[in-house]
Amino acid sequence: MDFLKLVKKRCTTRGFTDKKINKDDLERILSAGRVAPTACNMQPQRIVVVQRKDNIVKVEKAYQTFGSQCILIVCQDKRNALVRPFDGKCSGDLDIGIICDHMMLAARELNIGSVMVGLFDPKIIRKGFNIPEYIEPTILIFLGYPDKGFLSPDRHTTERKPLEKTVMYEKYSEPVQP
Repeated sequence: MDFLKLVKKRCTTRGFTDKKINKDDLERILSAGRVAPTACNMQPQRIVVVQRKDNIVKVEKAYQTFGSQCILIVCQDKRNALVRPFDGKCSGDLDIGIICDHMMLAARELNIGSVMVGLFDPKIIRKGFNIPEYIEPTILIFLGYPDKGFLSPDRHTTERKPLEKTVMYEKYSEPVQP
């Protein structure tokens, strides 16, 4: 599968079957995150894999799980953060986003669905999974087999803005409004 085809096939899945993800597939997904580039190769990711029902219930207290049988709590180690000196922007969130994207694309290649969520209560996750203060729960990724299949890869023709509305060359300019 070429890369653009894979990217177009990746979609948000908000409903999963009870089928478990096998160990080899999970390891492949996690390995895709491991090889993702990070700023200055700092590798700030710390990932807690949640598969036991009692731990899934803990996650449900912070955010709905869509029936996922495998949840990745993707955290970042803040102890050695790379911070841009000009404005204080930390590279950790960008790194975690890239890592998550790699894992979700790897999942889709295996016909496993995913949804990435940042709108959850980190205090609940921190307490429920014994996460220290210097480790920041950043993203939850819910993985599994879609209960209603995958969305069409052709949806981007109508659901995404055309390039000329989002890409500028040589300088910023507001897109012309129709």
